[in-house]
Amino acid sequence: MAENRQLTTTAGAPIPDNQNSITAGPRGPLLIQDYQLIEKLAHQNRERIPERVVHAKGWGAYGTLTITNDISNYTRALIFSEVGKKTDLIARFSTVAGELGAADHERDVRGFALKFYTDEGNWDMVGNNTPVFFLRDPYKFPDFIHTQKRHPKTNLRSPTAMWDYWSLSPESLHQVTILMSDRGLPISPMHMNGYGSHTYSLWNDSGERVWVKFHFKTLQGHEFYTNEEGARIVGKTREGYQEALFGAIENGEFPQWRMFIQVMPEKEAENQPFNPFDLTKVWPHKDFPLIEVGIMELNKNPENYFAELEQVAFSPSNIVPGIGFSPDKVLQSRIFSYADAHRYRLGTHYEALPVNRPRCPVNHYHKDGLMNFFGQSTGSVDAYYEPNSFNGPQEDHSFLEPPLKIDGDAARYDRHDGNDNYTQPRALHDLMTLEQQQRLYSNTAASMVGVPKDIIERALGHYTKISPDYSDGIRSALKQL
Repeated sequence: MAENRQLTTTAGAPIPDNQNSITAGPRGPLLIQDYQLIEKLAHQNRERIPERVVHAKGWGAYGTLTITNDISNYTRALIFSEVGKKTDLIARFSTVAGELGAADHERDVRGFALKFYTDEGNWDMVGNNTPVFFLRDPYKFPDFIHTQKRHPKTNLRSPTAMWDYWSLSPESLHQVTILMSDRGLPISPMHMNGYGSHTYSLWNDSGERVWVKFHFKTLQGHEFYTNEEGARIVGKTREGYQEALFGAIENGEFPQWRMFIQVMPEKEAENQPFNPFDLTKVWPHKDFPLIEVGIMELNKNPENYFAELEQVAFSPSNIVPGIGFSPDKVLQSRIFSYADAHRYRLGTHYEALPVNRPRCPVNHYHKDGLMNFFGQSTGSVDAYYEPNSFNGPQEDHSFLEPPLKIDGDAARYDRHDGNDNYTQPRALHDLMTLEQQQRLYSNTAASMVGVPKDIIERALGHYTKISPDYSDGIRSALKQL
């Protein structure tokens, strides 16, 4: 039997009594000199940190990515350098709208975030279980998220706000179609795909760039609940996703996803009938087929949910040599906003936390501030600025990304001008079976309960442009409510 460890203060001093406060006699008042009582109460007051503004409720685990196909002709990134190479990772899945205490089995987009601990630093792929999103211009992201959160007067979710925004922003209807389809309510995190959603870039040793989309296809199959089934699950447990993912891994049933990429040469991007950098669009698979990359497996549960899953911090700004960005406007804004959210929520040096710390050497000139528990990481006390003459860390031009050609006039371009918001949702609608379409109509109608008629009619006008069958189906479902 293991020997009991001695309880101590946070400063390491032994604690003689952790059951009774120091008082002036059995009926006397407390003494403020009972420093351990004060310490315990002060720590309890600070046990909660601000929850994520979006993606607050999440579940995750550790695992590996094993490369099964050579794509080194597209990228110099070491994570993809050879078949059989394994890279450790942590994954976090989440809802978007719900707060930290929300129920897992609610119809919502799911976050699909991965942190790969590569040999050249952390690469974060921060995506969703959908290949598109509700908007193409980051100016609208705060407005959209406001519609998903609580009304300032009622403190309730507002279907009116959601449909008012969506009906005034028809670029959102591709994502809304996915959300209201069967895939809007997966039975567990293991039964959904993951997508980088944005267009990224890869570049190889020769400095050649291609545009790329990242896909993670579930090997567990797609399974979903109807709204009614989801409500019954919520009536029994609000933690169904956590129970399913944690339980599967504890039982040795390790979920897997097959990773693919779509590749578009730079020149071809100029000739597409759609904007390849528009987050509301997918790339047709017949034109840009999936190329297998590897197998992702989750096989280890965190030891401490807070330290690892609540403090894990993903950001699209975390890239490695061989992986780059694109002119995707929403991606460009996320490069700033995600890291900035972590600095606010977790602290200045959040990437030094164990779950976020890279597995490779880290050398930088960031200085002081909250949470600097690691001192200086330049190798010399005199090297606290750059350039310096004291052998401090230096830049390495061999990792420069090839130049990105940019042209055009700087202006505020109308996000609606010249954009086709209807063809791709129509193609998705027409791919569905009649049974899937009926569930789509029913789910969409159910989400409109309580919404003013003029807003519903505005939305139905857009659905008619997608397909008259689509709008007629929703009208019919509304009459049955």
